[in-house]
Amino acid sequence: MDDFNQKHDPYAAFRYNSYRIYVFGWVIALMGIRIQTVAIGWEMYQRTGEALSLGLVGLAQAAPTMLFALPAGYLADTYNRRTLMILSLWAMTATSLGLAIFSYLQGSVLMMYILLFLDTTAVMLGRPARVALLPQLLPAHIFPNAVTWNMSIQHMAAVIGPAVGGFIVAFNVPSAYLICAMSSLIFIVMLGRLELVSPPLKRAGQASLQSLLAGIGFVWKARLILTVISLDLFAVLLGGAVYLLPIFAKDILQVGATGFGWLQAAPAAGAFCMALTLAYLPPMKHAGRNLLLAVAGFGVATIIFGLSTSFWLSFAMLFLTGVFDNVSMVIRHTLMQLLTPDQMRGRVSAVTTIFIGASNELGGFESGLVAHWFGPVVSVVSGGIGTLIVVLTTALAAPQLRRFGALHEAKPIELADEKTAVASTEA
Repeated sequence: MDDFNQKHDPYAAFRYNSYRIYVFGWVIALMGIRIQTVAIGWEMYQRTGEALSLGLVGLAQAAPTMLFALPAGYLADTYNRRTLMILSLWAMTATSLGLAIFSYLQGSVLMMYILLFLDTTAVMLGRPARVALLPQLLPAHIFPNAVTWNMSIQHMAAVIGPAVGGFIVAFNVPSAYLICAMSSLIFIVMLGRLELVSPPLKRAGQASLQSLLAGIGFVWKARLILTVISLDLFAVLLGGAVYLLPIFAKDILQVGATGFGWLQAAPAAGAFCMALTLAYLPPMKHAGRNLLLAVAGFGVATIIFGLSTSFWLSFAMLFLTGVFDNVSMVIRHTLMQLLTPDQMRGRVSAVTTIFIGASNELGGFESGLVAHWFGPVVSVVSGGIGTLIVVLTTALAAPQLRRFGALHEAKPIELADEKTAVASTEA
């Protein structure tokens, strides 16, 4: 029977106990991370008064991603994924405690950057394992529904976290780092209760340069995946407005730490609303076209935000960036997981992290640098214009993406002669 004619169950993923346990721990950890993100951005700008300091926050987070993503992806395909996640969370707990101590003592700003670098390194250790573990928690035909709910829950945490974080930062900045440490510990407890639905993955074999780089080769040959993550890379790289929110909140909109928390939460609020909408809608029929339109909408909303001097207009535009970004994320995450064989998911996830994860932080560095020389408004508006140019170029150069149809049609890419073959999906 055609999938579109079957009864749609919007809560299919939640019928599985392991997924419910995973989601509970993950949402708590995400809220802690978001609270810490609000704290570090606000504290660095308060202590230095320099837009460049916000760019350096992005750089401190981007460097570990670029340095350690591929090794972390190999580890996720070689060792127990749950164990890697737990080790990662213990390290994140330690770095958050370190940030709390240095914040309380008003210690060295340089040391704060070093701790942030180490914290992101710890996150990077567990990220490919976390992404690759998810398909093992429930059957493959349920996975698109799980991705949609993951986006919804992720953005729910991103709404609550910054909003709460703004109040916490206004009251006591070091407390934000302590809360982040506690949230990591809760996720550790939840991970210990997971039961995997799918069988254990095949091991990646002996470590070698070829095995470490296998994910790059896979993505290069799967041109649809390459196009999708390249589109996201440049859109995120140019649209790093969120890293400049402390400047807009304090100097342009003049709404203080509490207003900053709400601005930080606005994109996630929009993404959460869109994720709930997607969960109730039937499977997407024109994913490629929708992806291009969503990224273009993200660029337009970014431009208007950059020109706004009204808090509510700025909040609305940030809300819309979240709406559009959620559509992009659901399509990208679903394609990445469904087109990738299980034994490659960790390494392909690592490549995606380099493309998307590092571009988030590098986008923050780029925005901070441009803001330092030309001002925050020029930085944000030029980034939005650049995003529109990227969308137009991609639409003209990648007809396969324009024609791609329903997400459920994506199938795992076959491996032939130890080399990855190009995906064949029907538009």
